[in-house]
Amino acid sequence: MLYYPSTISLSSRTLNHLADCIRSRRKQQRSRWRRLDPGRQALLVLAHLRNGDTYTRLAAGFAVGVATAWRYVQEAIALLAAVADDLAAAMQRIRRLAYAILDGTLIPIDRVADQKPYYSGKHQRHGVNVQVIADAAGRLVWASPSLPGAVHDLIAARAHGIIGALTSANVTTFADKGYQGARGSVRTPFKRHRYRPKLSRRQKAVNHTHAKIRARGERAISTLKTWKVLAKLRCCPRRATTIVQAILVLHHVEANRYAR
Repeated sequence: MLYYPSTISLSSRTLNHLADCIRSRRKQQRSRWRRLDPGRQALLVLAHLRNGDTYTRLAAGFAVGVATAWRYVQEAIALLAAVADDLAAAMQRIRRLAYAILDGTLIPIDRVADQKPYYSGKHQRHGVNVQVIADAAGRLVWASPSLPGAVHDLIAARAHGIIGALTSANVTTFADKGYQGARGSVRTPFKRHRYRPKLSRRQKAVNHTHAKIRARGERAISTLKTWKVLAKLRCCPRRATTIVQAILVLHHVEANRYAR
């Protein structure tokens, strides 16, 4: 078998943060000797989440069993997800923004037994729906728990209580045409209807400005997708929520914003 060195595009701050979480957990559990110390376990977890390395590759690279690599990753994900902000906590920051950008994304998954709920007709593939909130600069602020990919973005936003929370906080929010009918503080572009007059010049100008603002929200989704494990989840789709929450915590630590 051949081996080669690799890199992870993260700072030592993120590695140290995760290692400290693992070290505290082991101390709390009075855990005995492990094959990897907290720093090496943290490195293994980041290689999986950031680079998308499989458990087989991780096991070979860190000289542990595949089951051990899986257990180490799941342990760290659970630790991080436990301290992730829910919507109520995130709203404490969102309400101070000039405005917010709301968008949905599909995270592809492997085939599952009950495929129909997870099949997105829009994207023509199976996946889970995650709602993303970005700030005016396009930086990732919060990501929602996952829902089956067949769920429409507006339905997902309402199910998570995002529309009501943004409206209650009086935060102007820009969203695409998929959120038309949301009302409240959510602003969507004008939509051309079949039996209605064409959009006026003013409406087209508003849509153009709206699109320029909303395009910044794509940066937040791109930031989320830089964690290669989300390129295609090869696990039970019910685990998608904890993985996204763990990544959100690590992202804020890396960006040194909202870090705990």
